[in-house]
Amino acid sequence: MTTTIEQHILDTASNRHLDWLESEAIHILREVAAECAKPVLLFSGGKDSVVLLRLAEKAFRPGRFPFPLMHIDTGHNFAEVIDFRDRRAAELGEELIVRSVEDSIKRGTVRLRNPQTDSRNAAQAVTLLEAIEEFGFDACIGGARRDEEKARAKERIFSFRDDFGQWDPKAQRPELWSLYNTQVHPGENMRVFPISNWTELDIWQYIAREKLALPSIYYAHERQVIPRNGLLVPLTELTPPKEGETVETQIVRFRTVGDISCTCPVASTAASPAAIIAETAITDITERGATRMDDQTSEASMEKRKKEGYF
Repeated sequence: MTTTIEQHILDTASNRHLDWLESEAIHILREVAAECAKPVLLFSGGKDSVVLLRLAEKAFRPGRFPFPLMHIDTGHNFAEVIDFRDRRAAELGEELIVRSVEDSIKRGTVRLRNPQTDSRNAAQAVTLLEAIEEFGFDACIGGARRDEEKARAKERIFSFRDDFGQWDPKAQRPELWSLYNTQVHPGENMRVFPISNWTELDIWQYIAREKLALPSIYYAHERQVIPRNGLLVPLTELTPPKEGETVETQIVRFRTVGDISCTCPVASTAASPAAIIAETAITDITERGATRMDDQTSEASMEKRKKEGYF
């Protein structure tokens, strides 16, 4: 049962700005379908890609999507998210392609010092480029947003990648008056971001308005964590405590989900979209800044990975 305050928050979730953002995203999705020869929508089961699926439904139903779904699986994902991914794709009746970093490791195209414990987050770039070549995709639709991180703020909506899969922020194309240049040569591709102009708050307002289901770990739950460098590292086989560290049981939720080895929850009692909207409205730390260990190595870490082919 919602409180008066939560009901007010849910009412504001139907604000007109969501209609504008939705309309822009639908236009972009239809532009991809019309202009690109073989697009694919990247779907991980995370909240942003869940929003993308709803936008694709509004853009193309009652017909089937004009592209398959694809997930680059690190093999170190949270089970709740993978279960949700498979269930949601089955509910929609859409094709889901899964390509695994583990297979890239076996082929020798990805090499890690310790394949069992090292983070595979950055290694996704190799597997993604292999999948693009395998299927001949010329456009990959993803849920990245400009408010997430400094490097992502440099992205165009249609982000050009050269025939090595690399991104050069200085070689991007102008997008005046919502006109997009989708021309690519063989081997080149575009990364397309229909929700570039959305914020984390917009995402949660849309989830509330559309009543979208999400993996359970996005909401408050009890979990064993290890306080480390200002983060709450989830206790797993991949992320055990170091010498001298203590394990605590806390009420937490995940703001973003990714490879277990680098994704942390935050302390929170927010167990509903309305409660999360209230929390998000007053936070001054980005979701990646608060939860991603791999983004804290340096301010340039994300940009370096993107130049190498990371999404």
